[in-house]
Amino acid sequence: MAKLFEYQGKELLRRGGVATPKGRRAASKDEVAKIAGELGGPVVIKAQTWTTGRAESGGVHFADSPEEAAEAAEKIFGKNIKGFSVQEVLVEEKLDISKEFYAGVIIDDAAQRPTLIFSSRGGTGIEEIAQRFPDSVVKYPIDISTGIKSYHALDILRKLDIRGELQKKLSSFLVAFYGTCRGTEARSAEINPLVITKQGQIVAADCHMVIDDYAVFRHPELGIEIAREFDRPATAMERVAYEVEAKDHRGTFYFFQMQHQLQPAEGYVGFHGAGGGGSMMSMDAITNKGFKIANFCDTSGNPSASKVYRAARIILSQKNITAYFASGSGVASQEQFHSARGLVKAFREMRLSVPAVIRLGGNCEQLAMDILHTYTKDLPGKVEAYGRDTSAVFCAERLRQLVDSWDYQRPEDHPITHRSMPPGDSYEFATITGKVRIDHARCADCAGKPCVEACTPKVLKIEEGRPVLAISLLDASKGKCTECLACELACEFHGNSALYIDLPIHGLDEAIKSGE
Repeated sequence: MAKLFEYQGKELLRRGGVATPKGRRAASKDEVAKIAGELGGPVVIKAQTWTTGRAESGGVHFADSPEEAAEAAEKIFGKNIKGFSVQEVLVEEKLDISKEFYAGVIIDDAAQRPTLIFSSRGGTGIEEIAQRFPDSVVKYPIDISTGIKSYHALDILRKLDIRGELQKKLSSFLVAFYGTCRGTEARSAEINPLVITKQGQIVAADCHMVIDDYAVFRHPELGIEIAREFDRPATAMERVAYEVEAKDHRGTFYFFQMQHQLQPAEGYVGFHGAGGGGSMMSMDAITNKGFKIANFCDTSGNPSASKVYRAARIILSQKNITAYFASGSGVASQEQFHSARGLVKAFREMRLSVPAVIRLGGNCEQLAMDILHTYTKDLPGKVEAYGRDTSAVFCAERLRQLVDSWDYQRPEDHPITHRSMPPGDSYEFATITGKVRIDHARCADCAGKPCVEACTPKVLKIEEGRPVLAISLLDASKGKCTECLACELACEFHGNSALYIDLPIHGLDEAIKSGE
């Protein structure tokens, strides 16, 4: 899910007809002072984070003048609130509050529908309110086909004995609030507190909204950079990984950095899982052996070889990892040779120099293990591959043994290799996420043409003694070439190294340089 900042949620509420306090966000104390001056009265300055408990952590301050507001903002900017470094604040008028309410909309997975939660009490967590004052809370399951009409809202408020003019105002609010949630496909939205001012206005004093990650692509207007439920801004590596996932629908690729600025020789492992439950079990196994997990990564749901390759490249781009560990479900239905080829391509291009233990359980696992063992023998780093009958605990123990006996060299001793095609007689075509380049001059000296033999989808054929496309350029670019990587491995090891598949990872070089 993609969390929105409070100021973003309030902008959406205003567009939907819900009143919010006057004010706007600021990124410097000078901006804070300017906004406070424009508001012309007491203000509240609130840290913009995706975490709860801002007030308790010193992220909320009140001020009576622009000068006081600037001083208060200086205490908030750069403050670490539960791992979130504050870069922006929201400056708003201080409300004259008469009464507080709570309003929320969540997707109830069990009921398979949205649920509205409204309470005649606000200001504290809804769980505490429901426990202490159960009669003050109403839960209303929403029929998605009709939404919330004014008569639904009036009925909800009657159950809380809210009558008269206040009932009418809150009824209008509930209809507008749900309309905003529905229009943005929010997974959850919470206004706590919703207040009635002493002037009789209904105002959303706070707002926490989360957008369904599968709906983000339909809402470019929200400016969501990465559809992940983080409690902090995404790192450069995470943004790179998310772009890979966003542009390739084949399988799942989730990447999350659990540690930043890894220190050398601290036992950090680049973790690569496949399937949630198996990945959790595998992470337990390696932490029980004294390792620290640098990142969580999941490639499952039948990912393409190219997607696994990109995932492995990103994992290996983290500085100072001690080892590489891949282990997930022991009974995955996906063809494991795709993952194996993706790993091999990444290991070879990155000149793997640390131990790697790979557990690939599932379809064609023996072929996958053979691919990993055969095509990584010449690398500086040792690669061991296992199948479903080998436990994650054993694999973690084996990794421990390799790491404890490993002679770690300086990175410059194992430089990263970059293959490229020479100018001249080069043939190339686009794939769904990259490009295949073939040096036809080298092909002339290749008798067997193993690339064509390895191409199971029959994308390649021999024409005048040279491999060329057997399908149209358009079909290849739309996915008929599945980027299985078999042709590249076959050509490199059994041919004349004439074929290279270029699979760019946009922004990775910049992310590495940034050190995030």
